[in-house]
Amino acid sequence: MSTDGHEELHVRLGPRSGLQLAVAVHSTALGPALGGARLWGYKSPGDAVADSLRLSEAMTLKAAAAGLDLGGGKSALCAPGEMPAERRRALMLDLGDLVESLDGRYVVAEDVGTTTDDMTVIAERTSHVVGLPAERGGTGDPSPSTARGVAAAMRAACSRRLGTADLSGVRVCIIGLGHVGTALAKILAGEGAKLLVSDIRSEHRAVGAELGATWLDPGDATGAECDVLAPCALGGAIAESAAEILRCSVVCGSANNQLADESLSHTLHRRGILYTPDFIANAGGLINVYAELRSLPSDRVARLVEGIGDTVAEVLDDAESCGLTPLDSALDLARARLEAARPRAPARLSA
Repeated sequence: MSTDGHEELHVRLGPRSGLQLAVAVHSTALGPALGGARLWGYKSPGDAVADSLRLSEAMTLKAAAAGLDLGGGKSALCAPGEMPAERRRALMLDLGDLVESLDGRYVVAEDVGTTTDDMTVIAERTSHVVGLPAERGGTGDPSPSTARGVAAAMRAACSRRLGTADLSGVRVCIIGLGHVGTALAKILAGEGAKLLVSDIRSEHRAVGAELGATWLDPGDATGAECDVLAPCALGGAIAESAAEILRCSVVCGSANNQLADESLSHTLHRRGILYTPDFIANAGGLINVYAELRSLPSDRVARLVEGIGDTVAEVLDDAESCGLTPLDSALDLARARLEAARPRAPARLSA
């Protein structure tokens, strides 16, 4: 498996839990590599390693484009389905030990499958953890900040493609009603958007009903007729077949790696669909934990999150003037900041 461009990859079998952990550090050129711990039922250990490598690179781009003094990292934890509380605690202690062994080069936060309570357990073994509960001096769940940033990005994208940043009456299809998707749905409902929602978990129908949203079966959501498609679940929501059948004007959501292949940004561009680069739109959660790491005041955090809309506008201006897709423009923005920093160190592997 290629680790080109990554500084470090660490794979361990947790001595307490007996479960595999992978931590990838993509870059520390701008600062410590920060990224969440994803707990997922990976089909194989290799899938977990691949996920950590892919997502850590996305975190580097996200931090650089947002102007944060951070690099990108990611943890991928193999979950064997439902875990007893004691084994889950053991897994988090194992991760805490691995994080501590990296001497601050990687800072862990919550991600899909993990919680602020998990971060509290990790903090028993390392100080290099953020996303702690407020009572522990942390900023708590970063999901609301992620949702606010996506909403700001959506306004900027709609202003460019629909001619207005006012989301009242705009048809938004949200795929995935997890923490971020639900928070985003509430923001958009408050702004008068017409919501269509979908989730593989049917129990989330109640969330949509409370907001007056139209429920869609998961198989119908990607191709739903709407103004904005908002992928807010796991990555790869838009594969090649889906890119050709989308019936929206804008794609703007919170999921990482929404395109199954980056080349699909050209397909969307050809079809007149404005793809808002995911690592720009979903940076609010990273900003939230960055604020915890740097002890930033809440008003500064709010400005940084709302500034995501300005970054989207900058990316779209550059894309139009240079004849690029928005994704290519966003990548140029992130890479320019990285290239101005110190060179990356050669990859270090351990197992």
